Amino acid sequence: MTQKPSHLGSPGATNSRPRIDNSSDHVIIVDANDSQIGTASKLEAHRSGLRHRAISVIIGDRDGRILLHRRAAGKYHSGGLWTNTCCSHPRPGEQAIDAATRRLVEEMGISCPLAFMFAMHYRAQVSNDLIEDEIVHAFGGRFDGTPVPDPLEVSDWCWKPYGEVEQDVDARPDIYTIWFRKIRNEFWSDIIGALYGSGIEPKPPMP
Repeated sequence: MTQKPSHLGSPGATNSRPRIDNSSDHVIIVDANDSQIGTASKLEAHRSGLRHRAISVIIGDRDGRILLHRRAAGKYHSGGLWTNTCCSHPRPGEQAIDAATRRLVEEMGISCPLAFMFAMHYRAQVSNDLIEDEIVHAFGGRFDGTPVPDPLEVSDWCWKPYGEVEQDVDARPDIYTIWFRKIRNEFWSDIIGALYGSGIEPKPPMP
């Protein structure tokens, strides 16, 4: 295995999780250039299809496995679907890297150094009355240990070799979230390069 880049190392990684209520969180509304133009509640943003800033985290371990989780059935959309390690939104006034670090602890009960990998835009209907329109800032990190997930957020989790993740998303796309399918289809080689190779050049958001 290729030596990992130093900025995605696992020293200092820990596993612990505070219980946090994020149900009333607001999100950052942005324009096509990812510049803030307002704020809204999570439900308002998704019901109205307002473009907002989001974060995704992809964690790998020393054995070339990616940490996936299955969203709890009670989530306000995409419940029961498998996805990447952590997905959420920065709060108003919060930097994307800080939100990624915070939510990785809150959702999965783990902490490790994170590095920006790429940004992407997507818009998709995720339920009968909810629309995702997000500019997603994606971060990667390395962690070797056992997560302690929040059962209100996560119903299941697994470590899966990155080649098997790629194959399974292709074979069974309907069990994965829309955004993770886009991540696999457009950024997978970049992610593996960042986690296990010499790193990548960041990609800009897609308008």
